[in-house]
Amino acid sequence: MAVTTRMLGRSGIEVSALGMGCWAIGGPWAEGSQPLGWGAVDDDESVRAVRRALDLGVTLFDTADAYGAGHGERVLGRALAGRRDEAVIATKWGYTFDEASRQATGEDASPAYLRGAVTASLRRLGTDRIDLYQLHLADLSVPRAQALIGTCEDLVAEGLIRAYGWSTDRPDRAAAFGQAAAGATAVQHALSVLRDAPELLAVCDKYDLASINQGPLGMGLLTGKYTASSTLPRDDVRGLAPGWLGWFRGGRPAPEWLRRVGAVRAALTADGRTLAQGALGWIWARSGRTIPIPGCRTVAQVEENAAALHRGPLPGDQFAEVERQLAALRTAALRDADRPHWPRPAYPTVHP
Repeated sequence: MAVTTRMLGRSGIEVSALGMGCWAIGGPWAEGSQPLGWGAVDDDESVRAVRRALDLGVTLFDTADAYGAGHGERVLGRALAGRRDEAVIATKWGYTFDEASRQATGEDASPAYLRGAVTASLRRLGTDRIDLYQLHLADLSVPRAQALIGTCEDLVAEGLIRAYGWSTDRPDRAAAFGQAAAGATAVQHALSVLRDAPELLAVCDKYDLASINQGPLGMGLLTGKYTASSTLPRDDVRGLAPGWLGWFRGGRPAPEWLRRVGAVRAALTADGRTLAQGALGWIWARSGRTIPIPGCRTVAQVEENAAALHRGPLPGDQFAEVERQLAALRTAALRDADRPHWPRPAYPTVHP
C-alpha cells in the first residue's frame, strides 16, 4: 500500500512521508582537520536533485545552518527559488561556524544566538519563514534547552518559524521538550532497520511528535553499494570517521554492520524492492509517525528513494521476517563498541 504523506506531529503541517536529507549537498566543511562533509559536490546537480524530489512528491527538506558552514542552506534556497510554497523546510541551529573558512568553531545555546541564527538562516535560504526549526545540540542539558523555549515561541508568534523541535538521540531530552514546549512538534533521531529506537518512538507517541529519521540508510550501507573492500576518500566524513560515527572505520564499512546488512537483505528485497527501498519500507512499517530523510546528492538517488513511496510500508510478514533475522544481532549490538551514534563524546566533536 502506498504511503505518500504524514502529519508533522501536532503542528498540523502535512509533509511527504519521505524527506530529503541535505547534509551532503552542503559540500566540504571541517572541524580542524576532521572532515564533516561528504566530500566535493556539484551544486548544479544538487539543485537538480532537490527539484526532482519536488516533482516526485517529496516535500520535506532537512538541512542545518552548519552544513557546509552555511553553504547547504544557500544551495537549498537556490533550488527552491520559485517553488518555495511546494516545500516544507526544516533546518537547525546551535553549532557555530565560519563561512569563509568553512570551519566549525563551537556551539552557542543562548537565546540571543538563537535569534541571530534564525535571521541568518532565513537570509541564506531566501525565504520569509522556516517550517521546522530544530535545536542541533543533541546533548544539551534539559534546563538549558528549556531556556530556549520562550524565544522559540516568540519566533512562532512573529511568523519567522512555524514549529520547532530537537535533534537528539536521548529520550529524556526529547520527552522534556515534548512536555514543556507548546510549539514543539518533532524529534529528529537516528533510526534504521540496523538500529531501532523504541524509547524515542514511545516519546513521540506520548507527546504527539513526529519522528524524523536521520541515517535511515545507514549512511549508505543500506544502499548495497558498499562491500568489505570499499574505501571512502579522506575528505568524506565516513573516510576519516570521528568517534561518534561507527558505521565506518578506517575509511571502510565496519564488518559488524555489513553482517547486519547481509542478514536482512533477502527479507527487505523479497517483494522486488531495492535494498534501500526495503529499508525505507521497514521504517514506515515500524511506526505511523516516522519520516525518514535519506541523504541525496544526485537525481538518481532521489528517484530510487522516491519510488519507495509507491510501495509503502513493508507487508506484515516481510517485516516479521526482518525482525526474526535481526533479533540475535540486535542483542549483540547493545555493546557500546557497536553503537554508531550514542553515547557520544562531549563537544568539541561536532555531530551533524
